[in-house]
Amino acid sequence: MKTSLDCIPCFTRQALDAARMVSDSPAVHEEIVRRVMSMAARMDFSQPPPVVGQKIHRIIRVLTGVDDPYRQVKDRFNRFALELYPGMKRRIACSADRFETAVRLAIAGNVIDLGLKSEVSEAEVERAIEEALAAPLPTESIVGLRESIAQADDILYIADNAGEIVFDRLLIEELLPKRVTVAVRGHAVLNDATRADAEAAGLLDMVEVIDTDSDAPGTVLTDCSDEFLERFARADLVLAKGQGNYETLSDADAEVFFLLKAKCEVIAEDIGCEPGSVVVRRNRGRERAASNVTE
Repeated sequence: MKTSLDCIPCFTRQALDAARMVSDSPAVHEEIVRRVMSMAARMDFSQPPPVVGQKIHRIIRVLTGVDDPYRQVKDRFNRFALELYPGMKRRIACSADRFETAVRLAIAGNVIDLGLKSEVSEAEVERAIEEALAAPLPTESIVGLRESIAQADDILYIADNAGEIVFDRLLIEELLPKRVTVAVRGHAVLNDATRADAEAAGLLDMVEVIDTDSDAPGTVLTDCSDEFLERFARADLVLAKGQGNYETLSDADAEVFFLLKAKCEVIAEDIGCEPGSVVVRRNRGRERAASNVTE
């Protein structure tokens, strides 16, 4: 997916938000914003937005000297999601369709995205759960996903954000975890999940966890390690969570199921859905245009 002109204000806001998290100095804030705006003037719009985001957050880390500006926020949402976990687990156990409920809850967790907005409240997360459980989702979307999972012996689950990764655990537990490998970001960027967040979510004792060895807020294949690329290529099924993974993998020549909430108009327009939609989208690589299922 290419970068849109509408992404530029979001990039600038991200930079200022991160700068203010780790520095009280207006001079540092100004320097970061100026550098980001200068970079924006030269950006390659044929690249996906996370490629630009990667460069922005490298600037922030260098100028502030803080390797993980969002660490405290990530820890807070991990703790909050773990508080919600037992209740969500009960909802799955009591539901008429455990699998579909787990899919919907995993997507609900995608609201914990600080790349899109400055703050996400706990009330918004709780509201997102109820909305995801009630949202329209075509039967064929769930059927296609269910059938593909049933046929897969080797599933690669690419996580998105901290906090959200606890919601992912709910779905992973329904997938027979022994056949699942979870991939996280290789280095801190935004509030994206790293190995520390997978550990906080309780995944290290449940599944194999690998990382991309990249600090992009998405899965930029040209920036990922050989280990990840080998794992990506041999997976029977790839499940990719969130907008950053959609932005970087939607044009990949690979079969991927994207699970996300379409939180911005740029993404919604690319997918062909209304903003705020719960999305299960199948990408068949070069044939995807004729076979996508969206909501």
